[in-house]
Amino acid sequence: MGISRTPTLTRTRDLPGRCDVAVLGGGLAGLATALRLQAAGLSTVVFEAHGHAGGCAGYFRHRGFSFDVGATTLVDFAPGGVGDELLASTGAPALDAEQLPGYVAWLPDRVVTLHREQSRWHAERLRTLGDSRAHRRFWAELDLLAEVFWAASRSGIRLPVRTPADALHDLRAVGLRNLPLVRHLGRTMGDALRAHGLRGQDSLVSLLGMLVEDTVHSTVDRAPLINAALGVTIRGAGLTRHRGGMHGFWRALVTHYRALGGDLRTGCRVQRVTDRQDSLLGRRRHGDPGFTVHTARGSVDADAVVSALPAPVTAEVAAGTPVAAGLRRYLVRDEPDLGGAVVVFLGVPEHEVAGQEFTHHQLMQDYRRPLGEGNNMFVSVSSPGDEISAPPGHRAVMISTHTELAGWQGLSEAEYAVRKREIGQRLVEHTRRVYPRLGEQAVVWQVGTPRSYERFTWRPQGAVGGVRQTLRNSNQFAVPHRTGLPGFWQVGDTTWPGLGTVACVLGSRLVAQDVLRHAPTGVRS
Repeated sequence: MGISRTPTLTRTRDLPGRCDVAVLGGGLAGLATALRLQAAGLSTVVFEAHGHAGGCAGYFRHRGFSFDVGATTLVDFAPGGVGDELLASTGAPALDAEQLPGYVAWLPDRVVTLHREQSRWHAERLRTLGDSRAHRRFWAELDLLAEVFWAASRSGIRLPVRTPADALHDLRAVGLRNLPLVRHLGRTMGDALRAHGLRGQDSLVSLLGMLVEDTVHSTVDRAPLINAALGVTIRGAGLTRHRGGMHGFWRALVTHYRALGGDLRTGCRVQRVTDRQDSLLGRRRHGDPGFTVHTARGSVDADAVVSALPAPVTAEVAAGTPVAAGLRRYLVRDEPDLGGAVVVFLGVPEHEVAGQEFTHHQLMQDYRRPLGEGNNMFVSVSSPGDEISAPPGHRAVMISTHTELAGWQGLSEAEYAVRKREIGQRLVEHTRRVYPRLGEQAVVWQVGTPRSYERFTWRPQGAVGGVRQTLRNSNQFAVPHRTGLPGFWQVGDTTWPGLGTVACVLGSRLVAQDVLRHAPTGVRS
């Protein structure tokens, strides 16, 4: 990213000989799963290749600033949300965080404020995007889908459905009276817009496209309608920014995990996972296999494994097992739908970001151009007085956009440097529509690209955020949490439902429940 790799700390503790559950990857999905299992009485070890926890919802520090490298906000951590359930169920303290009131979308010909408060948002969207009968019917349909399926998600809906028990659970989560809404599983957001005669309205379609790209990483014509409805309404579920950004959040979460006895091993990259047949769980429940996790610093035996690594990396470390074989068809199918990101990190004097009520903004430059590569940017600015994120009198700024991975492959070092510099300058120039003086006296100016993410997170080609959601790879067709190998699970942004941090927390709940169903009775919560 033009940043120095976080150093691996010198450690004197040896790896434990065994644990109940080994968790591969210390991003949000991995640590949330480990936290749930540790709180329920199982012993867990989290293996994280980077120098600290966080993954693609992580951070880096430079010259007194703390920058979020991916997610800049937490979704649904307000009371009653999935994040709140994680904290409450594991006994974690309340977050030192603020609930954002929303953010501002800067379209080519208008400005739309996406209020978190629903009545204000309902009035704003009609005022700025159209108040016809068709508009009202479209929004009513979207609101209903969002309401029902947000509730179902919070109830732990299980997708893809693999057993009759899953189907029964999902029926209860959706509710019998809402079952007719399942017919929308075969529709896209574009289908809904066309049904209401609104597909040709640039401002509405472009705003929806920006929101869909940022949440389910797809386009309006490819994004499944239900998934897109959840993505479009994600700020209504509550956007929270921790004091210190993701750095502050991870410091709090890791502290609580370790207080419960959890073992986080950073700078400890997993090389491979192998089966073993003499595990504790195998002796207690005949036929359940155990595993050995091999790292450069030694090996750990585990009764179960949860991989929070991207699916291609999971297949690599589990080579020769049914896990890798079971993933093969998903990897082939989803490879064309991987994408990347470019992020500009600025540390600036306070006055360069003064004059705006909101600290988060989204910008589009041209209705006619495809989204990404600067034509759809998300800007996040640290809060005033947040001295974990920035030194006194300064603020941290993150500007992100989606990018195609192919454009970063095969470049010479000179070509790469030119492209990196050009896109970084372009993003800052576009952001000056909101902050006219941004970057004039920057203390820090750095750019992260897919190459950066590949180097620092070991994600193949630097792909982030999970696959682009389509009718052929989401919901019932998604990569399952359960693998073809008993005792081995997957969780994270390559599994359903694909809504960033909220998906990771939801997935951690489903997987932890499944692991506990297979755990010895004496340690179940």
